[in-house]
Amino acid sequence: MSQSFWLAALGEPGPARPALPGDRSVDVAIVGAGYTGLWTAYYLARADPSLRIAVIEARYAGFGASGRNGGWCSGLFPVPVAALARRHGREQAVAMHRALAATVDEVGRAAAAEGIDCSFAKGGTVALARSAAQLRRAEAEAAEAREYGLDVSLLDAAAAREKCGATGVVGGTFSPDCASLQPAALVRGLATAVERRGVAIHEGTRALRLSRGSVVTDHGTVRAEVVIRALEGYTAALAGHRRALAPVYSLMIATEPLPPEAWERIGLARRETFTDHRHLIVYGQRTADDRLAFGGRGAPYHFGSRVRPAYDREPAVFAALRRALTDLFGIDPPIAHRWGGPLGIPRDWMPSVGLADGLGWAGGYVGDGVAAANLAGRTLADLITGTESELTRLPWAGHRSRNWEPEPLRWLGINAALRGTALRDAWEVARR
Repeated sequence: MSQSFWLAALGEPGPARPALPGDRSVDVAIVGAGYTGLWTAYYLARADPSLRIAVIEARYAGFGASGRNGGWCSGLFPVPVAALARRHGREQAVAMHRALAATVDEVGRAAAAEGIDCSFAKGGTVALARSAAQLRRAEAEAAEAREYGLDVSLLDAAAAREKCGATGVVGGTFSPDCASLQPAALVRGLATAVERRGVAIHEGTRALRLSRGSVVTDHGTVRAEVVIRALEGYTAALAGHRRALAPVYSLMIATEPLPPEAWERIGLARRETFTDHRHLIVYGQRTADDRLAFGGRGAPYHFGSRVRPAYDREPAVFAALRRALTDLFGIDPPIAHRWGGPLGIPRDWMPSVGLADGLGWAGGYVGDGVAAANLAGRTLADLITGTESELTRLPWAGHRSRNWEPEPLRWLGINAALRGTALRDAWEVARR
């Protein structure tokens, strides 16, 4: 397994938290000690300190996407607002997007309140257009946002370059609803914060089966009135959930710290996160110690929804990321770290959160889970405590995506889509 730059920067986490000591009973059992599970525990413990809450984690808190993502705490939602409006109506679609935008500030507020130093910097996000086709997509995105009253502005070439000095920029879009942060520092601090509130975290304890009223693990059975599944990209490994979410890999690289003269040209003075309007997603940020951390999709989906440590390292994808970074900024900086891992994608790309008959779930964030997991945690806390709120009425609450197709259709379909997306981008680059 490749350790992320973020985790490596923090050093060793200290002694492992003890595994589940055997059978026990609690009020709420949460499976997964990433952002979703920990935020759920955090807001539950705040709402009702008398609750007995246990978090079950196969490895250690922050092992998954929470400790290795791109550090974008963003208001992005995988389903565009117009598409969401067609399914749920204009008012609900706008409410969903605005709730996520507001969540960016809530993450910063909660981190500050708990003394979590995660290098939170709300500089917004700039999406560059570097071809005529990308500019058309930028214009369409800004027009859609304007129609629905969302805060996304169209940038001309000069304004886009002022924020992010990339090569070949012809325009772009900007949203203020994004903060860059150190994701592993956030999840590690959050784990400590929930423990201070009396929540038990059992590391090194693998959940084998979930059912109403119990979690069967390799160290005993946890009985609980409410059981929450918060496994994101690792959901498919759980018995009975192989087709619920597809684990698709996203890989990252991080440079050595760059000198001041490089940053004078690159910009990102407010630590704006950055991407461009290509089809195959790329994402990056300027870290607090002046590195470029840059990632993207393109790694293959593995047959049977398999997740293996070896899949974290795809030399061809790392090489492609380096070429993309060089193309963006006209530099070839030394690469200090390479890592990756799976994220969870639902069949309809619609994240969801819900509670039914004592079984709750949240996830399917399609790679934009840093803020969404906080919103999901607050929503689950309201659902569990029976609190009627605006959050429990959002369109993702209670949504259930249909299962992915059985193999080999799943493998063929996902990889064909990934390949097709890459080919479309290559064709546009050739025409640039």
